[in-house]
Formats: sequence, C-alpha cells, structure tokens
Amino acid sequence: MHPEMLRQMIEDRSRAAQAQASHGRLVRALLKARRERRHAAPEQGVLMPVIPDYVDEAFPVTSRAA
Repeated sequence: MHPEMLRQMIEDRSRAAQAQASHGRLVRALLKARRERRHAAPEQGVLMPVIPDYVDEAFPVTSRAA
C-alpha cells in the first residue's frame, strides 16, 4: 500500500479515536453532574425566607411588668 494512503488511514483512525474519547469524557461529566444534583443535600433546595415573629405571631409576646 502506498505510504501516503497509510498515513491518511492512520490519521483518520486517530481522529475518530480522539472524537470518541472526547465524547466519552463529555458523557461522563454530564452523568456526574446529574448524579451530584440528584444526591444534593435538601438544604441546597428552596429556602424559605425568615419571617419576623411580629408578622406570623408564632412567638408569644412577653410584656414587661413595670
């Protein structure tokens, strides 16, 4: 086989292997991100704002005796 044809075949095979490896790394990174998001602590979810006690009246109002 002609050396130039061999060189071209080797380059094509190398390019295909590099593309496949790059795709594999991308897939692994996406799966890892999805797994981390799925197993994230619930504290990282939606946070409720702090409501002062005078609004929700959840805390007893203490009056000072004079």
